[in-house]
Amino acid sequence: MANNFSLATSAEPEIATPLVSKLMLLMAGFILIGVAGGIYAQAIGHHHAFANTREMPWGMLIGTYAFFAIISTGLCLLAAISHIFGGNKLAPLGNRMVWLSIVAIMGAFTVIGLEIENPWRMPIGNIFFPNLTSNIWWMGTLYGMAVGFMFVEFYLILTKKYSAAIVLGVMGAVAEASANSNLGAVFASLGSRPFWYGSQLPIFFLASAFLSGASAIIVFTFSAHLLRRTKMNQTTFEGMQAAGKIMGLTLFLIGIATAWKFINALCGSEETILAARSLINGPLSITFWIFEIGIGLALPFALLMISRMHSIQAMSTAALMVLIGQFFSRFNLVAAGEIVPIYLGYDDLPTYLSYVPSAAEFSLVVGGIGVLGLGFLLGERFFGKAFDSHNNH
Repeated sequence: MANNFSLATSAEPEIATPLVSKLMLLMAGFILIGVAGGIYAQAIGHHHAFANTREMPWGMLIGTYAFFAIISTGLCLLAAISHIFGGNKLAPLGNRMVWLSIVAIMGAFTVIGLEIENPWRMPIGNIFFPNLTSNIWWMGTLYGMAVGFMFVEFYLILTKKYSAAIVLGVMGAVAEASANSNLGAVFASLGSRPFWYGSQLPIFFLASAFLSGASAIIVFTFSAHLLRRTKMNQTTFEGMQAAGKIMGLTLFLIGIATAWKFINALCGSEETILAARSLINGPLSITFWIFEIGIGLALPFALLMISRMHSIQAMSTAALMVLIGQFFSRFNLVAAGEIVPIYLGYDDLPTYLSYVPSAAEFSLVVGGIGVLGLGFLLGERFFGKAFDSHNNH
């Protein structure tokens, strides 16, 4: 068995069609838009470029970072499961999930790197001034470790060293799961924000990771076959069905968790009641009911139940709707936690603060999408054959 990797053994030249080339240019353009937005923010000041205020210091970009990071965690965990238990129906999707997990976390790093005012301080502070009591420090450290593990794992997959790849995959999955729960704890440990505070969010983020990861692999596997204009083989279709079952189960569980979150909030303090009502019938009600609940939970669950996961198109449509809903779920979570003033009732503060994302913030979201999209296309072009090599795991 050859251990030396060559692009000739994994690349698919036939996928380099004019359509794929145009899509790559489009995604590269998205990245440039994001970079331009980050440079603009550095030039005029982040407090001018972004719509955040002292009262609402976190906005859409924090939610977008969480969105991409949670997708990465879900893909990494599902890939590890598919590789550890070889021969299961998820196995045909495993190698592609490893690559997409790397690409998704790169999208997250792009967004947060362009969002923070002094990005160069992040690696310096992380390495030379560690704070072991900080959830954010642990989150960054663990995600960095996970990326390293996954890069090595993917190289081992390309060189067909599958036993070693499984070990690195497990290490990456542990790091990703720990980082994901720390991401939830960044919100959940803030006692000054009652709507976030509590032990539910870290577990909720892990459940969202499985939902987002299953949805992402369905969307991208279907897209990969559309690019090739080939019929999906039976084993890959069964892998998509397995991912669809995970998606359906987590939709049901997250629906229950969301209901209980609101039941508890409406029985809590004045701040939690107002935060919950901002989503139910307040300024965030449209993004909550239409996008997070309707498009993101109810409609895809109904579509999966009606189609019984026998239709590739139905599963892919449901998965795309879930990803849209998860994006708005992260936005709603961030906004609802801050929209009620901390000192409510003092100095004539309004019941709800105002926050509308700026054009610069939208540009960074576009940049993150570009990183994910270009990474997917490059993976299909240069590692496409490796994505089908799963029988020896």
